[in-house]
Amino acid sequence: MLKKRYLFLGIVFLILAYMFIEPYWIETKQITIESNQIPAEFDGKKIVFLTDIHASPSFSQERVDSVVSQVNALNPDLILLGGDYIDGDNQYISSTFESLSKLKAPLGVYAVLGNKDPQYETLDAIPQYGITYIGNKGTWIEENGSRIRLGGVGDYNNGMQIQSATTSVVTPQDFVILLTHNPDYFPEVNKSKVDLVFSGHTHGGQVTFFGLWAPTTHSDYGNDYRTGVITENNSTLIVSNGLGTTILPVRFFARPQIIVVELKKK
Repeated sequence: MLKKRYLFLGIVFLILAYMFIEPYWIETKQITIESNQIPAEFDGKKIVFLTDIHASPSFSQERVDSVVSQVNALNPDLILLGGDYIDGDNQYISSTFESLSKLKAPLGVYAVLGNKDPQYETLDAIPQYGITYIGNKGTWIEENGSRIRLGGVGDYNNGMQIQSATTSVVTPQDFVILLTHNPDYFPEVNKSKVDLVFSGHTHGGQVTFFGLWAPTTHSDYGNDYRTGVITENNSTLIVSNGLGTTILPVRFFARPQIIVVELKKK
């Protein structure tokens, strides 16, 4: 009986220790998106998506710098930032964006806000550090005379979502990417026009039952949009586990992620 008790305590200790280790074990998740709407000039282009850094005492500027170095080593063509750069404390805004300003991508670095970002201070910092804000805005990404459409919307909980800023000028032949912090916006996406959606917010559940289910996802849809690649009506949603943590600096079978998407023309 005593041996069983010690075994149980040992297993509990190992699980708790692992929960504090996993937040540092970043996964680089590779995804290929194929479409006949992708122009030949964008075939093979690499998009890196970062979200939910939650800079705080448990996610230091040194850790942000390390992520930036990992991303730059991937040689991305385009970088998208999905919000929640800090965990609500304004003092981390400048240092976080100072690190993010070192991101390098020939087609640009674009960002939207998350629900934890102080709106006015973050909106000031984004352009100050050379990043382009695309909340409720759309822009054309051009390469050798061809182009794809990129846009974003405001945070689903704390902002407005003006999707038409992205979609009003596109044709069925255009490849369209939309950036939204919260995947709960996906049901409202115009799937006849938007081909690819990036989001975060859920942290992959942060603490899960061995990656199969999470008791908390911060989503009205439970585990439906918790993590991974979801396709509905010819539109694809990619939900990242994000990088940081909230409430407690722990993860369990929801590793932090750098999402790498390669575009492939069918």
